[in-house]
Amino acid sequence: MPGDEREGREDSPDSAGDSSNDGLRRFARIWSRAVFPATQTSMTRAELEDFLHPLARRLAEALHAHPFSPAPGRDVGEALVAAHCTSPDALPHVLGVVESYLVLYGSTPGLLSVDDAHSRCARLQHAIAAGFSRALRERTLAEQEALSRAALAAQTTVEEALHASETRFRAVFKDATIGIGIADMSGRLRDANGALARMFGHSEEEMRRRNINDWVHPDDAPEVWRLHRELARGERDHFRVEKPYQRPDGTVLWTNLTLSLLRDAEGEPRYQLALMEDITERRLLHLRLRYEATHDELTGLPNRTLFSERLDRILTPGSGVSRFGLCYLDIDGFKAVNDSLGHAVGDQLLVAVAERLQSCTATPTHLVARIGGDEFAVLVSDPEGREEVASMARAALAALATPISVDGRELSVRASIGIVEGPSGDLGPAEVMRSADITMYRAKDAGGNRYEVADPDSDARAIDRHSLTNHLPAALERDEFFLEYQPLIRMSDGKVDGAEALVRWKHPVHGRLGPDRFIPLAEHTGLIVPLGRWVLEQAVRQTCTWASGGPLRVNVNLSPRQLHHPDLVPDTIAVLEAVGVEPSSLCLEVTESALIGADEDELKPLWQLAELGVDIALDDFGTGYSNLANLRKLPATTLKLDRSFTQGLQRHPADPVDVTFVEGIVSLAHALGLAVTVEGVETEHQADQLRDLGCDTAQGWYYARPASAAEFARDWAPNG
Repeated sequence: MPGDEREGREDSPDSAGDSSNDGLRRFARIWSRAVFPATQTSMTRAELEDFLHPLARRLAEALHAHPFSPAPGRDVGEALVAAHCTSPDALPHVLGVVESYLVLYGSTPGLLSVDDAHSRCARLQHAIAAGFSRALRERTLAEQEALSRAALAAQTTVEEALHASETRFRAVFKDATIGIGIADMSGRLRDANGALARMFGHSEEEMRRRNINDWVHPDDAPEVWRLHRELARGERDHFRVEKPYQRPDGTVLWTNLTLSLLRDAEGEPRYQLALMEDITERRLLHLRLRYEATHDELTGLPNRTLFSERLDRILTPGSGVSRFGLCYLDIDGFKAVNDSLGHAVGDQLLVAVAERLQSCTATPTHLVARIGGDEFAVLVSDPEGREEVASMARAALAALATPISVDGRELSVRASIGIVEGPSGDLGPAEVMRSADITMYRAKDAGGNRYEVADPDSDARAIDRHSLTNHLPAALERDEFFLEYQPLIRMSDGKVDGAEALVRWKHPVHGRLGPDRFIPLAEHTGLIVPLGRWVLEQAVRQTCTWASGGPLRVNVNLSPRQLHHPDLVPDTIAVLEAVGVEPSSLCLEVTESALIGADEDELKPLWQLAELGVDIALDDFGTGYSNLANLRKLPATTLKLDRSFTQGLQRHPADPVDVTFVEGIVSLAHALGLAVTVEGVETEHQADQLRDLGCDTAQGWYYARPASAAEFARDWAPNG
């Protein structure tokens, strides 16, 4: 075996750290020792080593090429056939050495991961086998054509040359390495050479009692016997196919079969000439390499490659499949298992998950595959409807519900599943996978351990969110954000008391976008911190230009992420000092929900700003679940009632419950020394009610809609 060729220190793995050329020379030496006994070449072993050295270099270069291509492997396989390394055992020895030593001696440390190197090595083996097979087949076919011409000449030659031709034909016939048989037009085998008899495990005499029409095999391609009937009728002169045969010992013989028609002098069909090349070992090798390339090494499930092939075939119009269903599954919290218990435990968990998912599929129309990492997929061909696919998802969740025992630990497994189901041909593979991925994350965002069904509107929103998220950083750099201002009106005299700065996005494609479209995305990605600082700088700087008698107070919203950012206090102070305004000119609005459960350390930045003179407003008050008694613990100077409380005051008469609730909050706030601002005032009736209830300031469309800085200065700024 190739693994036994490493003899002495010169070929040991310890020398793998030498130069690349030395390593390839060692690889070529080991290769020549393994292959030489199984070749028919006229070269010495040293000459064979020199011949293999540049081939080894080609494989090493292909191993590191970017982008990677296995094509050089095919050239190497063809070169080996050209060098007459063509005995039956040569190819397994060639591939064995490549599998064992190419990565060891041909891989440059640090350029490829071990998994990538072995994966590329496997694909190069496949290519070598393909090139070797193609070259050998072409050479064999050339020999076959020569034999066919010789056989025909032997049947039709003139009388005086018959003896010499027959002698030459018999010599070729007897000594050929491929199987040759001659049958009459009824199919009875009239002659067979030794190679053909050995292939079938019979004597030459036993072969002459066989009829080729009986050599039917269940795995025959549909067109084989149709082509044979056409040849028997004289409608074609030859054909080539890959055909299996049953041996007496029960094994299967796979051959490349060329069947030719031999005609007499008048052109009438007389004989059938069969030329057979035994490709059983080559086919088994091809199947092994194919299996390794299309199956996950850890779980044994089909991998992404095979899954993609099957999905593409199902979705192709004319495939014979009318509908498809896909369950795309991701294990919830799998990273925590790897981080806390190690990758070995994580791998065992994945194997157990694969086994349970396979137990849910009972028919060949279901394909369970590991897509990668902790992601699996179940592909269903021709489901009866969406309910069948949903039932499969429920079965998968139920199968995973029982804890999995790994190394004495009971691990609970939760999963999120995205379902896509519909007619084949409507969507392409990329669109199906994108929809499945979006839907799976929708299930994960809903709490996990559940499935969701794909919805075109949800997909569109998710794609839109993804697009906006990707464009957010560049938007800040390109100055696509701008501010609008809405006045805060004193209810006692109707004069402006300040303005709230509201950020907008002038998107180059979607146009003007309100904060509800991009602020949550900025909060999620962390961009809210630089964006919030930009808003603060612009708003504070703008307020100085509005009033000749001094800056007008401006309200700026503060997000939860900004609230917990360590540079909140120094950044705010730096902005105020750079513009040259007093801290009292700034009011920071923090939502009530952001402060629920906040401890002293989390409130410390707000207390520091409040002590400097910055006003703190508790925004959207009444929408959370904070304890009213905790208000005294917060550094707030103002409560901003959510607009939902003003809606109940639109009716005539106003809802007494809403009136009582607002009155109670106002009384409590005033008792604690807090001012009250109400949002969403849209009618004069609402304004009168809120003024009577004691509210201090208000904002809303009744007074003014948000406007540009110039419009605000024209309509509201004192002395503007």
